Amino acid sequence: MISAVSLLFHLFIQFEMFQKKINTTYIIPYPRAAIVTQPVDIHHNFCKLKPLSPEETLEEQLLLESIAWPETPSLPSPLFMNSSSDPAHSTFTILPRKREGQWQIGDKLEALIKIHDLMGRPKKYGGDVLLARLHNPTLGAGVAGQVVDHLNGSYSAVFSLLWEGSAEVEVTLVHPSEAVTELRRVNIEEPDRIYFKSQFRSSLLTRTTTCNVCLRPTEPVCNYTDLRTGEPWFCYKPANMSCDTRTSNYNGGSKASLTTMEKLFQSGVNMKVSIPASGPANVTVFPKQKGQSEVSSSSVESEPSGYYYQGVWRALGGTTVHQFNTSSAITQCLKGKVVHMYGDSTMRQWFEYLNAALPDLKEFNLHSHKSIGPLMALDYANNILVRYRTHGPPLRTVSVPSMELHYIANELDNVVGGSNTVVVFGIWAHFDNFPIEFYIRRLMSIRSAVVRLLSRAPGTVVVIRTGNPKPYTIHGAFVNSDWYTFQRLKALKAIFKGLNVHLVDAWEMVLAHHLPHSMHPQPPIIKNMINVLLSYICSPKGG
Repeated sequence: MISAVSLLFHLFIQFEMFQKKINTTYIIPYPRAAIVTQPVDIHHNFCKLKPLSPEETLEEQLLLESIAWPETPSLPSPLFMNSSSDPAHSTFTILPRKREGQWQIGDKLEALIKIHDLMGRPKKYGGDVLLARLHNPTLGAGVAGQVVDHLNGSYSAVFSLLWEGSAEVEVTLVHPSEAVTELRRVNIEEPDRIYFKSQFRSSLLTRTTTCNVCLRPTEPVCNYTDLRTGEPWFCYKPANMSCDTRTSNYNGGSKASLTTMEKLFQSGVNMKVSIPASGPANVTVFPKQKGQSEVSSSSVESEPSGYYYQGVWRALGGTTVHQFNTSSAITQCLKGKVVHMYGDSTMRQWFEYLNAALPDLKEFNLHSHKSIGPLMALDYANNILVRYRTHGPPLRTVSVPSMELHYIANELDNVVGGSNTVVVFGIWAHFDNFPIEFYIRRLMSIRSAVVRLLSRAPGTVVVIRTGNPKPYTIHGAFVNSDWYTFQRLKALKAIFKGLNVHLVDAWEMVLAHHLPHSMHPQPPIIKNMINVLLSYICSPKGG
């Protein structure tokens, strides 16, 4: 059996070989007419995913191992909740500073979380989904904590102490481990619980059929797999009509059956509920004493990507975040730049922010739907062009003309690039209800295109927006649970690690802020995200 170390070494060699091949010229065929095929059972019984090379298969296996969630308990039938995690019976305790004396800036604070069930009994296994934050509303300060699962019903939340004054710990149970069992099940057994529709039109005849990457093998399908990227997409073939007559794609709805699982996803009971402290929930932080080394109360090594102070996001390591508080400052940063934005509605927020913040940036009416694009805004005097286009399917959105379904990887292959080119993308929210392998393979396609872009135009600035926590109802949890998003966040960071790209860590920027979680973060958070983006574009390297 090959060891993990051997696999990693093998992947490294293959990646080095791939880097040497990226200048190879490839002949890319033009799209051809869609063909009719019978569904083939490949993954999750009826999800037909993009095939991988042996090297990509090894990488995916290692990636899945690295982000693996602890095993969670099977659910009894009928469902009894007595043994399920209960935030009201659970507590957290701030552990004493390991070295005597006052808490100081630079220390690591650790809170021990103990989960109990609805009967008040200590849990004996892990797998709960927890979020942790250290904050001070008066100072407008906040930082995300790292949660460590000890697999025995207890967890540690570790925080970096980064500001002087009061710092209060907040721990939230997003889902009990029993709910994760159900979230896992539905993504395996019901990956088509969100479905899509396409309209077909020929002369006076119009028909509508269901589309997905996961289509149950009940009837012939039209195969719309992209020839350049290999990204799969299928629709049931309309009777007596050609696959080439498809005109649009849109969100068809959902067919998730919640039934007794409603007990596992109860707002205010066991879904995004705060866990109380067993003692003081806050500490007082003093300036670091001269000559004293940093004290760490935990073996956790990773640091947060940044923190808020006085409402302003400050990055930890890498590029310094500058403040672009006026339209003239933003204009000066973007002068002479072409900014390409691709992704979902959370990326469109950035386009809309810049469009509203810059009075001389005028949106050109392309007669496209606002939610999908393409959108374009131009400041002629300052030679600034900002463009937005939604990513390819799956898209839970309004009707999209089939001609406007563009994959990010293909779009990147059409970007010339260079020092005056900025590429920004964010792709996450529409993938949560699918097997994570579907998302991983989409990111691999995009990564390959990024590598090609940076090879031909090394000066291009590439920025990736991650997913973020959000509020949700029971139905929303089944589609866009924070657990789904967090798993995909870890996959994205791993896939793009080591490339010359920049991350805007929307997960931590939303988690650390005092405003409520939102799929589309509120303006103060978006302003900070834009400041991070502009700092990547305009700051000198390492500045």
